[in-house]
Amino acid sequence: MNILIIGSGGREHALAWKISQSPKVDHLYCAPGNGGIANICHCVDIEVTDFKALVNFAKKKKIDLTVVGPEKPLALGIVDYFNKRDLIIFGPDKKGAEIEASKSFAKYIMKKYNIPTAEYSEFTDYEEAEKGVHSITPPFVIKADGLAAGKGVIICFNRNDAYNALDMIMKDKKFGDAGNKVIIEEYLEGEEASVLAVTDGDDFILLPNSQDHKNIFEGDTGPNTGGMGAYAPAPVLDNRMLTIVQKKIISPVIAGMHKEGRPYKGVLYVGLIITSRGPKVLEFNCRFGDPETQAVIPLIDSDIVDLFMASINNDIGRYTLDIIDKAAVCVVMASGGYPGEYEKGMVIRGIEQIETENEIIVFHAGTQKKGKNIVTSGGRVLGVTAVDDTIKRAIDKAYQAVGGITFDGAYYRKDIGFKALK
Repeated sequence: MNILIIGSGGREHALAWKISQSPKVDHLYCAPGNGGIANICHCVDIEVTDFKALVNFAKKKKIDLTVVGPEKPLALGIVDYFNKRDLIIFGPDKKGAEIEASKSFAKYIMKKYNIPTAEYSEFTDYEEAEKGVHSITPPFVIKADGLAAGKGVIICFNRNDAYNALDMIMKDKKFGDAGNKVIIEEYLEGEEASVLAVTDGDDFILLPNSQDHKNIFEGDTGPNTGGMGAYAPAPVLDNRMLTIVQKKIISPVIAGMHKEGRPYKGVLYVGLIITSRGPKVLEFNCRFGDPETQAVIPLIDSDIVDLFMASINNDIGRYTLDIIDKAAVCVVMASGGYPGEYEKGMVIRGIEQIETENEIIVFHAGTQKKGKNIVTSGGRVLGVTAVDDTIKRAIDKAYQAVGGITFDGAYYRKDIGFKALK
């Protein structure tokens, strides 16, 4: 098979790394890719939203399967665009992707099909949103309705925080049109975790569960980021809890989407919080998580190309997924200043030496090749992933590897996985 991956981050590097191991692959391409992906794929300089150019490339190279990484092209309808041109592609169509592209729509689905989530109100008018803030007691959460690269969720511990959040989202338009509507919802206490399900619209299969670390600073403090690290599996999601999640959340949402005339194919990411009253949904995403994928993918022993084709061909019910009985930890190395302003072009050193070690994989996110060097080109630069028999050993191995990689201004959290150890 000739396979095309769409995207340029750590998630796409992890997918490329796993897909490249399939004996079914003849040629592997990535658009646009990054400095690390270029070592295992032929990278092509096509933007993820340039559907016409992507289709032309797919036809020219006789691509048998396209795998979409990021949410934006899915939300814009890349699957519909490819399907209309008889090209095979893995992921939800535009109607399905709305489960991430609109938090309001996701809330509608959860309310209609009795899926446990936080109580909420939604507003399109700034003054009405202000009244909404004034009528409830902090803490609560304010969310931009649309896509905001994982940064459109703000926890407000007092009303001043809330008014500032409304100004940023609705007046200053920090997230663009994503802030035309806001969701104000109750603050839920508990431990967060993520579940990835691959579905064909009827049946589904679970990948190893994980836990992300969204905040920039240790102890889950500071502003939200796209994710500063992840580990898998997450002890908070034991077999009993996973059974509840499947019965009360994943099965109803897949069935609900079918009833709504939006059969959902591809990856369904379920962002959970485990409360004293059981698991509740914080968000749905229409794609693999990032950096959760960098911790989950190394634990899959099966050929992932078969998994993608089973989803496309309505064959998940007969598919069996083999999981490695180990733990994986991914520590994100970011540019200094992220998630705010940061410099680019810093030379990265030490990766080659680290990658010679057993069960250490360095997934590139914001990197590019510049001459003989790999340099930084984004906020999140690398995802250093270690696999070992226990989470504790994987944590130690990951941080030892991180210590061997350098670039000017490098920043990383030093407590990835701390909740698992507790």
